[in-house]
Amino acid sequence: MQKMSGFDRLASGILIMNRMQERYQKDVAPALFKIFEFNNVMQVPRIQKVVVNIGLGESMDDAKALEAAASDLTKITGQKPVMTKSRKSIAAFKLREGRIIGSKITLRGERMWAFLDRLMNIALPRVRDFRGVSADAFDGRGNYTLGLRDQLIFPEIEYDKIDKLRGMEVTIVTTAKTDDQARVMLQLLGMPFKKEA
Repeated sequence: MQKMSGFDRLASGILIMNRMQERYQKDVAPALFKIFEFNNVMQVPRIQKVVVNIGLGESMDDAKALEAAASDLTKITGQKPVMTKSRKSIAAFKLREGRIIGSKITLRGERMWAFLDRLMNIALPRVRDFRGVSADAFDGRGNYTLGLRDQLIFPEIEYDKIDKLRGMEVTIVTTAKTDDQARVMLQLLGMPFKKEA
């Protein structure tokens, strides 16, 4: 059988695998199987989804800020965001139940792998004075949350067209049973963790 190029596979409708996904299946999963001495291939941790969230904070009343945040998220992820609403009223924060407080996107499958690839290999190295991300931001159940100070580290965002710098939160949800398993998996995928002194 003749070997197809990427364009031929795209035209024929055969699923094309992202390079990060390919790396996970060919290198990372077998390595994790050996490191943690699993009995079954199904025990090997996987990435289930990636959630990208922008909280509006001060500009909750500003409709343009909400629209701009949603537009930035759409450019970065290639998917339309969902508006998040407050679940209860908190008087100290002048917050009422049902009020829009941010926007978020849940990425799965092909888009998730493409986003992770861009995050680890393009966006994070563009952070000024970058020395790596914290290896301690795990939640105890194998999920990792990373805070980004502004959206400009993503090449899709044009500097001249933004109204305000907005921070965002990226949560990587895994099937790992422990933080240690998730940490090793992300490290093998290329997450630039800080070197411990």
